[in-house]
Formats: sequence, C-alpha cells, structure tokens
Amino acid sequence: QVQLAESGGGLVQAGGSLRLSCAASGIISSFNDMGWYRQAPGKQRELVATVTNSGSINYKESVKGRFTISRDNAKKSVYLQMNSLKPEDTAVYYCYARRTIRNYWGQGTQVTVSS
Repeated sequence: QVQLAESGGGLVQAGGSLRLSCAASGIISSFNDMGWYRQAPGKQRELVATVTNSGSINYKESVKGRFTISRDNAKKSVYLQMNSLKPEDTAVYYCYARRTIRNYWGQGTQVTVSS
C-alpha cells in the first residue's frame, strides 16, 4: 500500500519561509506526477504546484516567483520551498502523486501565515 507523508508545515510570519517535504512509502517504482495542493477553510482544494516525471512544472499563478517545487525520484519525494509567504497562503497543504490512473494523497500539513 502506497502512503504519502508530509512534513514541514507550521506557523510563520508574513514574509517568512517554509519548506514542505513529502515522502512516499510502499511498493511502487515511480510516479508520473507529484505535487502539492492546498485547501483553505471554506474553500475548495486547489493546485499549488506539480512536477512531472520529465521535469515539467506547473504553478498556481499567485505563487509563481515565491514557491519552488522539486522532486527526488530516487527517494520518491517531492518538496515545496515557500518564500515570501502571505496570509492568503494559509491552508492545509496536501501532497499528491499519480501513477497511471491512480491518485495518492497525503494527510495534509497545516501552514499558517500571520500578518
């Protein structure tokens, strides 16, 4: 059974930085896509950033230039470096991975940005 485990969330002041990490465990050779979604209270889950196995990256427009996604295929891990954080970045951040038609999700990690 494949599981994704996030770490690195927390409370930070506006303008600060956090680094999220996500590691996959279980019997799986690789993932097609890996990335991060987030869900703020009362809002739908939204894409933050994804990276394909070939290295193509997609960012939510509002995080471009502030967030950087990366992945380590050998470690079956994905990371999100978040700089210049804003209060509107406050949300639960979920790790995501896709292998063919199967999607996997982490339990989520809270990121809170105070003004």
